[in-house]
Amino acid sequence: MENFDKIVNLCKSRGFIFPGSDIYDGLANTWDYGPVGVELKNNIKRAWWKTFVQRAPHSYGIDADIFMNSRVWDASGHTASFSDPKMDCKSCKSRFRADNLIEAHSKGKVNPDLMTNEEMEKYIAEHKVACPKCGKSDWTGIRNFNLMFSTSRGVTDDNQNLIYLRPETAQGEFVNFLNVQRSMRAKVPFGIAQIGKAFRNEVTPGNFTFRTIEFEQMEHQWFCKAEDSMGYYADFKKKAWDFLLSIGFNPEHLRYHDHDKLAHYAKAACDIQYLYPIGWEELNGIHHRGDWDLSRHQEFSGKSMLYLDPFTNEKYIPNVIEYSIGADRLTLAVLCEAYDEEKLEGGDTRVVMHFHPAIAPYKVAVLPLQKNLSDKAREVYDKLAKHFMVSFDEAGSIGKRYRRQDEIGTPMCVTIDFDTLEDNTVTIRDRDTMEQIRLNIDELVDYVAKKVEF
Repeated sequence: MENFDKIVNLCKSRGFIFPGSDIYDGLANTWDYGPVGVELKNNIKRAWWKTFVQRAPHSYGIDADIFMNSRVWDASGHTASFSDPKMDCKSCKSRFRADNLIEAHSKGKVNPDLMTNEEMEKYIAEHKVACPKCGKSDWTGIRNFNLMFSTSRGVTDDNQNLIYLRPETAQGEFVNFLNVQRSMRAKVPFGIAQIGKAFRNEVTPGNFTFRTIEFEQMEHQWFCKAEDSMGYYADFKKKAWDFLLSIGFNPEHLRYHDHDKLAHYAKAACDIQYLYPIGWEELNGIHHRGDWDLSRHQEFSGKSMLYLDPFTNEKYIPNVIEYSIGADRLTLAVLCEAYDEEKLEGGDTRVVMHFHPAIAPYKVAVLPLQKNLSDKAREVYDKLAKHFMVSFDEAGSIGKRYRRQDEIGTPMCVTIDFDTLEDNTVTIRDRDTMEQIRLNIDELVDYVAKKVEF
């Protein structure tokens, strides 16, 4: 947890992530991405999109609206059963999820997913599970709270329709199955991907951005024939794993976790967990959803979701393999994975974020050795900024400026010195090795491009 606290502090001091509504003392579990953090998160999203849409034959992107017809959530089951089992501490009036209480008390040895509400209540009573806030064990019974934020639409008080902030992005892909299939002349198997905001009114544990009430999802639904579905399920387990390795994760910090308890419609489900400073936690999920989603929307909308196979003339509702990963949770994992404290000669310590160059917030920093070299440095900055996000820093000693760039994970620093004025060359310092080379300014763009390629 020591490193986790250091990462949280670094995020605020270096412009990665700020508490939401900070000058008003914040709003619990809301966070704002700063100038450095928004670049990191956007680069992660671009890498994901490039992997699962741009480079993936027969996958198509959409951007569905946050507000949807309320019947969508009836069909998906969210209005009836999307809830958390919550208990109130009678002493301090704090509210917690019962399953989280059990998991924390048993240190992960008991899986509350396999328990009914009555079994969870019995476990908490028999083991005298204490309130994390006040330490007493005096609980109400479990009550299920719907996690969807509701609002109303209408211009007059007597003409209000109940609508919801979407709790997931997946339904946007399902309800657009026919639109995408027809407009793109897509043939099964094919995929629909989306990156977008979702909202859940849930109790969050306060572990920074790990679980929040507003978050961003990156989801990919693969529509296929039933007899091919388990093969594609295995494929997406591997693709999800390989993507994490491609952006710099150590495989020793990842593991598969197959679900013990499946949703009633699911054929298989698996998480990839990451070893956060707070322990092993879910990073993303791969789910075999069968034909449940499209069948439910066919039932509730009255519109046929049948696909006509142009080769066999067979009509069927495709199965769905879902791959879902939170952009915020992944960004937090990237921050944790990249953080390092290195001991240097002389006893000094440097903090460095070892981001994969492709997802680093800034690809290169331009540093004039002295302020009277700033005009030339600005020329170099303008040349590079046409192609990359570039940082410009002329304040302080060159050593301190290197350290600032190390702390935000900039892969390369370009230093303009007095030799630059004579021979048009600059010094390039590597973040990870701290080695330096001289290079002609005319070669800079190609050099940086190769280093940050994904």
